[in-house]
Amino acid sequence: QLQLVESGGGLVQPGGSLRLSCAASGWTLNYYAIGWFRQVPGKEREGVSCISSSGSSTNYADSVKGRFTISRDYAKNTVYLQMNSLKPEDTAVYYCAARSYVCDKIPEGYDYWGQGTQVTVSS
Repeated sequence: QLQLVESGGGLVQPGGSLRLSCAASGWTLNYYAIGWFRQVPGKEREGVSCISSSGSSTNYADSVKGRFTISRDYAKNTVYLQMNSLKPEDTAVYYCAARSYVCDKIPEGYDYWGQGTQVTVSS
């Protein structure tokens, strides 16, 4: 069964950068679209970005466009989320999720989830 593991979270000052990784074990990611979501306590899980299985299609939430970049490395079986110009409102637990081939904007469309990694943006 596909297992996803996020890493790269941490504490960063406003304006700083982090790169999150979503690594897979037990199965190749080649056939999966990977989405990044984030959640803060008391709020619904929010879609941040997604990349299709081929890598030819990406999308971003309006709140992160121009600051975040999603990419994938097939050789390393890993998807990345480069986060630049971070703001305090980016603070959340970030999750990666997988579904077959094409992206979906809603969390319910994904079949596999990682455990999450905390991102805190604070001075």
